[in-house]
Amino acid sequence: MVTLGGFTLGRGVFELGWRWSDDVKPIAGTESCPVHHTGKCRSGQMTVRFTDGTELEVGPGDVLDIYPGHDAWTVGEEPYVLVDTGVAAYAVPS
Repeated sequence: MVTLGGFTLGRGVFELGWRWSDDVKPIAGTESCPVHHTGKCRSGQMTVRFTDGTELEVGPGDVLDIYPGHDAWTVGEEPYVLVDTGVAAYAVPS
């Protein structure tokens, strides 16, 4: 993660089998992800399902703008890696 002024950008790595509703919901205590994500997928794939039931598939090179109110999970055979402006709301630097 890096913060410049009020802007934070980070790199997230989500391993195979990761799912927001299984891995984060119990910690967050919310029904869906409350974070607005903007960024770019570097590798891997993720499915995002919004509370209205619509789904979005994100893959390498895709630019994303995902509003709060979603579940998400990795798909495919490699970890999902993205650069995300919403990372400050949930990430812990390693």
